[in-house]
Amino acid sequence: MADFLIRPELSDDDSVLPPTAALHDVVRVCRGVAAASDDEVIEEVPVALVYNGISQAVMLASPADLEDFALGFSLGEGILAHRRELYDLEVRNTCNGISIEMDIAPQRFLQLKERRRNLAGRTGCGLCGVESLADVARMPAALATTGEQQVSLAAIDRCLQQLNDWQPLRRQTGSAHGAAWADLAGNIQCCREDVGRHNALDKLVGALARQKTPRGAGFALVTSRASYEMVQKAATAGIITLVAISAPTSLAIRQAEAAGIMLLGFARPGQLVAYSHSERLGTQAENLLHPVI
Repeated sequence: MADFLIRPELSDDDSVLPPTAALHDVVRVCRGVAAASDDEVIEEVPVALVYNGISQAVMLASPADLEDFALGFSLGEGILAHRRELYDLEVRNTCNGISIEMDIAPQRFLQLKERRRNLAGRTGCGLCGVESLADVARMPAALATTGEQQVSLAAIDRCLQQLNDWQPLRRQTGSAHGAAWADLAGNIQCCREDVGRHNALDKLVGALARQKTPRGAGFALVTSRASYEMVQKAATAGIITLVAISAPTSLAIRQAEAAGIMLLGFARPGQLVAYSHSERLGTQAENLLHPVI
């Protein structure tokens, strides 16, 4: 693993992970008046993803729900095809960061070695370490949409209204992304947070896999833009509907259309934009409100 700055939260017990936030002394200026204060700032640490003893990727992530992160990342990157292929997982705190050591199926490990990838992750970047343009264009198979899952505007509104209650790290620090899973009534069942939007979605995918949650029974909401890699991760995880509070990219829309994903952006109470498969929204696409920017 590459060298990193040693963090102050060291412990002799490698099972004790650092906190998700740190307290810093700050000066707050309001209406021309400066005052000393303190502020809780979100923490990010280097996390090495180790497969059968070989480090394959280093990501910067929040030190919470790391088992979900490791499984979700492995599924989203195609390293694993099913959670059953992950035999064992151990999270260890080291002097340079956190090491997630996984024992995976031998055939999957051989395929991983053949890909000759070395993923070096950075916050907010989903392309670091990608070996070729072919990797960028990796397109999951089209999702089966039997029954044409419908998601109502009322359900999305309910999910948005509940989201703040499911994001303690955001309330604590103001700088955490969230990825939530809601049932078709809009009630949030699971939410994961991280300093990185990709990491938050990876954690959610891992949690859904561990909980054996059927993907046709709800939708995902992310507190970020819907870039192509977010759509790619959703498609790989079998998520049929992806809702984002910000904009998608054109490539993300094309991917969502091809993968059978209903992609919704600029989600606000009573307001959103449908970019693909709007026939499953439960209302006529022409009646949707467009965002006022």
